[in-house]
Parts: sequence; C-alpha cells; structure tokens
Amino acid sequence: MPGLSPLPILSGLRERQITSVASELSYHVIEAGKSDAPLLILLHGFPELAYSWRKIMPSLAAGGYHVVAFDQRGYGRTTDWDTRPFHDVDLRTFAHMNLVRDVIVLVNTLGHDEVDCIVGHDFGCVPASLCALARPDMFKRTILMGHPFFGIPSLPREAATLHSSPQPDLHEQLAQLPQPKKHYRWYYSTSSAAAEMSPSAGLKSFLRGYFHLKSADAYNDPQPISAVTAEELDKLPPYYIMPLHLGMRDTVAQAMTPQEQQNMHSAHQTWLPDSDLQVYVDEFARTGFQGGLNWYRVSTDPALQRDLDVFAGKKMEVPCLFLAGTKDWLLHQTPNSIERMRKACTRFHGPVMVEGAGHWVQQEQPEKVVEEVLRFLKDTQK
Repeated sequence: MPGLSPLPILSGLRERQITSVASELSYHVIEAGKSDAPLLILLHGFPELAYSWRKIMPSLAAGGYHVVAFDQRGYGRTTDWDTRPFHDVDLRTFAHMNLVRDVIVLVNTLGHDEVDCIVGHDFGCVPASLCALARPDMFKRTILMGHPFFGIPSLPREAATLHSSPQPDLHEQLAQLPQPKKHYRWYYSTSSAAAEMSPSAGLKSFLRGYFHLKSADAYNDPQPISAVTAEELDKLPPYYIMPLHLGMRDTVAQAMTPQEQQNMHSAHQTWLPDSDLQVYVDEFARTGFQGGLNWYRVSTDPALQRDLDVFAGKKMEVPCLFLAGTKDWLLHQTPNSIERMRKACTRFHGPVMVEGAGHWVQQEQPEKVVEEVLRFLKDTQK
C-alpha cells in the first residue's frame, strides 16, 4: 500500500494489493504457495487482520495449497470501503452477502474457479459459512474456528396478529441484574464504541489486555449456559457481558487484575510478542475500529439481514470442521452449540478442541491447528 512500510511477515509469505473492475475495493492480500495449487481462503475476525494467519500459512502452503488471507472490508490495508462517520456510512455495503461477494470477486481475480476450503476465525466464520452455504459449487469445504454456524432460521409459518405475545427484552433484563450489564455485540453497534476504543493513546495497553484476556494465558474456564437469559449470560466473562456503564477499554482495564497482569507478563511473549502486537497497534491507530464495528451493526439489525432470508432453513451441504481452543468462551454464548451445528451442517466434522489455546487458536497453537486442518483436508478429499 503506497506510503506504508511492508508488514513484518514470515519467510515464504508475500503481500500485495489487488484490484478488480468488479469491486470498489483494493484488497490487501497475504499469500503463500504456488498460484496454480488448490486454493485456501482465510478470513480473519475482530479485532484482527490478514496478518493473524501468518503462523499457519507457510505450513499449509507446504501441504500443497495456494493460501490467501486478506484484510476484509473495514480492516487494515484494504481500501475504498465506506469510511464515512457513524451516522453517514451505508451499512448495506457491510451486509453479510456483500461480504460474501467480496470473497467471490477476489477468488476470480486470483484466477481460481473454486476454493478447496474456506477457513474463518471469529467473525470471519460468518462470511466463511455463508460462502459455503450459498455457493457449495465454488466453496468445496469449510473450517470454522471458534464461531459456530447454526444455519439461517426458518421464516414464520403463521401471520402476525395483534395478540402476539411480546418477547422479553433481554437488554433490559441484563441492565436490571444486581450488577447491571450489557451485551458486547450491541455495545459494539453504538456510536460510542469506536469513539472510546480508537484513540491511539493507550491503544497498545488496551489491545495487549484484550488479546490476553481471551487467551489460554488468562483465567478462562468456559462452561455451557442453559438458556439465553440475563442470569445465564452473566456467567460469561466481562469482555462478552460488559458492565453496563463501562466502555470496552475500561472493561478490559478492570478485568486486568493484579493476577492477570502477572499472568500476562509471564506468558505474552510466547505467542504474541511485542513486535507482533505492534502490527495491530499501528494498523488500528491508523484506521480506527469503526470499519470492523460496522459488521456488528449489521448483525444486530434484522432489517440489514433480510438478504439471508433466501437461505431460510437451508443446511450447509459441504464438509464443515469446527475447531476451537479449550479455553475459548465464544462457543458457549448460546446453549447446545455443537448439537445445533450438527443439525445445520449435513457433513459436520468435530468438534476439535485444541488444548493450550483460548480464542486466538491459530496464533496460540499454530502447529496443532495446521495438523488438524491438513488432517481434515486429507480425510475429506474426494
């Protein structure tokens, strides 16, 4: 990208900008392997970048694949997405099926007709799963890391009536807990989220704490919840169910107790040294977080998800592996996640739970992740 120094990527990786007449985006791409090898597409989550896949890409390429990760719409060095202020941005450009279109355009621009496997982590699992759902002819397999896929809900079979029972307001119930709380996804959908998270002052400390708290280095003991109620959700850690009157920076600061500070300082250099963390700091200091937070605004607004109604009730037909760290709480935000995935995916594999990893599984335990990915690709090869 003009004016910016190349990222400190590993040997065997290369980066470039790719443009297409079919998209307004200029994609920032990191890739490895021969361009005519079967294609693997890797989709990052929040607050991450294509750089988050750096540790596993060389080994996957050595397995015989063309491995491509890119900064998705709203992130990093991919440019020409809608950067207007919160109240002016056209959120339709961040709608789920437009994110799928971003992937399809890039695949074609790379010269490929199909993707041997599309891999998502965290929020990247949403476009990854939708790619596989919508275009099984193009996306032959998928791997979801951390974020489950439950399918697209069926549409109502009865007409609405004036006497329909109102649903309880979960957010009101969270706010009425003895220690009032709020859900992070809906907080991330507010105008105040990016305003308090984005300033460069203190950004490194915030991101260091955020990455630590969701890792296996922190005290995380994930447990299933039995229902989506305020009382059950309150069992989740504060980075998911936040104190009502705190922003995310203050939530992270409060959660970084002396014990967690000690855990962090003794362990953080093992998987996210300061030099790697600085990449995230520099990129988000330059771009802010609003681009990534726009994804949450879409996911919490039913009117912006109506494009998914065309897939209502459809099951994923391609082989799908679910993989997560044993210390990752994300799987447990909803009850019966594994059972629901089995119903939504006709060829479900897993779950594979990786020991010694929290939420950032491909960064915390890259060798184990590579082993499981290559095993899945071998086992499901036609």
